[in-house]
Amino acid sequence: MVAQPPGNTRLKSARIAAGYHSQQALADALRVGVRQVRRWESSAPPWPQGEMAQNLTRLLGQDLKSLGFTPPPGAQTDGGRRPGLAAAVGLAAVPTQAAIIQPSSVATDFAAVTRAHRRLYWSVAPATLHPAAIAHATLGCALLTETAGQTRRAVAAALAETWLLAGRIEFFDLRDADRAQQTLLRALQAAGEADDPLIGAAVLAHTAFIPAWVGDRDAAVERMVAARTYARRGPAPTELLAWLDAVEAECETRCGNTRTALHLIGHAEGVLAEGSANAVPEWLDWFSPVRLAAFKGNTQLLAGHLPQARTTLLGVLDELEKTEEKQATVVLGDLAAVEAAAGDPEAACGYARRALDQLERTWYAMGMDRVRDVRRSLTPHQHEACVRDLDDRLYGWATTVSALAR
Repeated sequence: MVAQPPGNTRLKSARIAAGYHSQQALADALRVGVRQVRRWESSAPPWPQGEMAQNLTRLLGQDLKSLGFTPPPGAQTDGGRRPGLAAAVGLAAVPTQAAIIQPSSVATDFAAVTRAHRRLYWSVAPATLHPAAIAHATLGCALLTETAGQTRRAVAAALAETWLLAGRIEFFDLRDADRAQQTLLRALQAAGEADDPLIGAAVLAHTAFIPAWVGDRDAAVERMVAARTYARRGPAPTELLAWLDAVEAECETRCGNTRTALHLIGHAEGVLAEGSANAVPEWLDWFSPVRLAAFKGNTQLLAGHLPQARTTLLGVLDELEKTEEKQATVVLGDLAAVEAAAGDPEAACGYARRALDQLERTWYAMGMDRVRDVRRSLTPHQHEACVRDLDDRLYGWATTVSALAR
């Protein structure tokens, strides 16, 4: 029996490395019949022409000669590749024939570490996790030069999430807004490489927090418009749409528009009640109905609706999972603020001390900010024993040094 020729093994290897594990998958990506891919992977593959050549080299990250094709006289041998988004924004360019083409498994392995970092965020000290996330992002940028096709997009999606995590730590935990802005820009660029509009929407919404924190409502609203535009391309699940309402509500609250904020929160509650058939991205682990209630309680507090805020926040505290330690510090701080505004310094100090207990276990700058705001509001009661006891906790050696270092 005569042995069959091996065919175009170079193209087959590049196809598999790029994440197209069947001829049909590559045919679907190129919008051609599977018969065409079979011809290319035969022992005498015909030379691809025109736009087809460009698409093939773009998806597989190598020129036609490196993919096992023999050029006819006068043929363009680089497939007519053009620089993509990555080159335009400074990310890794599409790999060339000289680059190492990694197997598709690297995307799975890289994403596994991204998922681990996402889970670690809720318990590991931010100053400890942040360098690890940045190092992982650096690896992801390098892998973009060594992958193509679906593999490259999968790496880019995990890279976008990694940069988003780093930006969240920089803004919410390390209080470095300028650095967070640059990191979130990198996250948006990676989301573009992945062609993932949902994580793009999440990144853009996070950038809205930055101007909102300094009262720049126009800039915050503009970024939220962009975030909602990306979400429409998803299609987005109701959880993401409700979170966008919650983000915009917090931005409006920060800019003094609590009535608008409460309207947005009411809309978010309605959106969540409708339910959704669209899958929730696994990275959307920072939002839930109880988190929305926490947004609501804070807005009610700042609007001066103290009885409603107390009821909402106590409900949140009861429903929070034990693992949501960072959120618990914020809720305790808001409850302390409610009691301070209601003229009950003893109760306010009690909640503030509970927040400090939690902060000793899991540091969260947003939670400490809430406690410090409460202490400032207790200045008229600073000679009372409960406030002095709070000061002893708030201005211990470790917390004082930490406050001055910031």
